[in-house]
Amino acid sequence: MREVVILGVGMHKFGRFDGMDFTEMGSVAIQNAMKDADIVWKDIEAAFCGNTYGDTASGHRIVAQIGLTGIPIVNVENACSSSGSALRLAYQEIAAGIYDTVLAFGWEQQPRGFITSTAFPAYQRAMGMSILPAQYAMLARRHMVEYGTTVKHLAKISVKNHKNGYYNPYAHYQVLLTEEQVLNSRMVCDPLTLYMCCPTSHGAAAAVLCSKTKARRYTTKPITVAAAVLASGKYQSPACDHINYYMGSAVELSGKLAYEAAGLGPEDINIVETHEAMANAEIEQCEELGICEKGEYTQLLDAGETEITGRIPVNPSGGLLARGHPLGATSLAQVAEVVWQLREQAGPRQVNNPKVGLCHTTGSGPNSCVTILKK
Repeated sequence: MREVVILGVGMHKFGRFDGMDFTEMGSVAIQNAMKDADIVWKDIEAAFCGNTYGDTASGHRIVAQIGLTGIPIVNVENACSSSGSALRLAYQEIAAGIYDTVLAFGWEQQPRGFITSTAFPAYQRAMGMSILPAQYAMLARRHMVEYGTTVKHLAKISVKNHKNGYYNPYAHYQVLLTEEQVLNSRMVCDPLTLYMCCPTSHGAAAAVLCSKTKARRYTTKPITVAAAVLASGKYQSPACDHINYYMGSAVELSGKLAYEAAGLGPEDINIVETHEAMANAEIEQCEELGICEKGEYTQLLDAGETEITGRIPVNPSGGLLARGHPLGATSLAQVAEVVWQLREQAGPRQVNNPKVGLCHTTGSGPNSCVTILKK
């Protein structure tokens, strides 16, 4: 297997762009990634597009804005992990020696309000069990009972991530919040208030991947893809506790497989971009990924260890809470952030001298995607 690197990344700002065609957002992200990689379109040999709720063959429609050259274009739907899954496919094509330079991109234009998920059985949708704030609220309450997590911890995460997003020009929300503002915002699903929930966003992100050998023509400091892993959930009890296996086993398994593939451990990670669709998810998923032991994340949070200036910065981009969550673009937005951080190009949100970064998204299914990047 050949070594694979990220040659360039690009984004279209996340936010709400009602009236803008998705092909414009996607083509902007791709062109920004190619400019960053210092390549031209004829260098791209294949493309993978991540999207969840878009049109048929949406990747083809976006690529058509840049140039149809006969390359294979594959559209990937894998819920919130869609563009991470697209990156994994691009990684595998290059590692296997099929292509040298491949594009991965993702986009989404989410309607306002709750995500209408068809990933749940019809009876669960009819009962309201597919409403994601309700799913996350149950997880939050369980964590509070088991480990003593409080609503103030959830507010701290929102404050931290909005502060990070304030310095991210691609973020949906660039606003500073106080704990009081977070706690007093409208209740969505107890204990989750409005500012503890991510927005449904529009946006696009892209990455150009190539073999490490070919990358030498373009850069002396490529960012290596140490692992690109996808895992699904496992039943954890005969009763099939949906809320338990949905968020738990897939994340834990994907982290374990990623560390094995990279030859690294959680102790080697310097920066984390994780899928905190609701504030409590940052706690639970960092624990599932082994960043700390179960029940210990709030100690890191209270000690300031997860701040940009801390020992293990989490979501310096602003995360889903501030950067936003256009489902099909989220994974690659995380990758873009970690690439910028490893290159030390993140401006006022720059982490101190990171060497290894981890990106994680969880999608309905359940599935969990982990990408580990290193200098």
